[in-house]
Amino acid sequence: MTNTSTMGRVLIVAGSDSSGGAGIQADIKTVTMLGGYAATAITAVTVQNTMGVSGVEAMPPGVVAAQMRTVLSDIGADAIKTGMLHDRAVIETVLAVIDDVAFGGDLVVDPVMVATSGSKLLQDDAVDALKTLIAHASLVTPNIPEAEILTGRKIGSLEDMKTAAYALLDTGAEAVLLKGGHMPGAQVSDFLVSLKGECVISSDRIDTRHTHGTGCSLASAMATLLAAGKSLEEAFEGAHAFVHAAIKAAPGFGEGHGPLGHARVRLERD
Repeated sequence: MTNTSTMGRVLIVAGSDSSGGAGIQADIKTVTMLGGYAATAITAVTVQNTMGVSGVEAMPPGVVAAQMRTVLSDIGADAIKTGMLHDRAVIETVLAVIDDVAFGGDLVVDPVMVATSGSKLLQDDAVDALKTLIAHASLVTPNIPEAEILTGRKIGSLEDMKTAAYALLDTGAEAVLLKGGHMPGAQVSDFLVSLKGECVISSDRIDTRHTHGTGCSLASAMATLLAAGKSLEEAFEGAHAFVHAAIKAAPGFGEGHGPLGHARVRLERD
């Protein structure tokens, strides 16, 4: 469905986080703060707080598909962002819906496998299906542990990040944003590669335990800015700035990995 508004529409296909720090909740906050319109298809309900995940209830694949089709047939979407997909059946269902409706917007895949707390969010037999979804993506946004699983390569340096990013690019994704937060050091570097070239953004590491939902937020920020018509490089700069500011603005909630301060971030939008 054609978008006659200046507000980019993002359909988020991901899991719910009861603590509000990551997943669907972080996605909605990010899209909203960046001036987009967020719609959702919930893939799973997690029972979690800043200390970890204590339960996961997966949605039936048919329910996930119905949510996607209902949104796309009425409101439409300029971008689809996927997060926690949990199992192979849901991943295959998401891909089938995207193919069936001939979705022509950007597909941003955040290959969620493990929560910030260390809890597993993707079943082991779903990795191959996830690789198939990534091959259809406009952009895939793995962190270092996820990239290591997806490529079978150990990553211990910026050069390793670059090599892994290009390896993922070779699998079919149009662009790869490899997040460097797991790399030790005083600086954090995120690496973006596409068929048009490469870009690195580095910033001083923020000494904080309040980083719950950073991956979800970055991918959703990318999807929102792409949906608004920004170039890949413009979206990268804007998304990085938003997440960096949200980490700095974290409210300090929780005893573990606390949430970001999405609502406190005001970036200039043109």
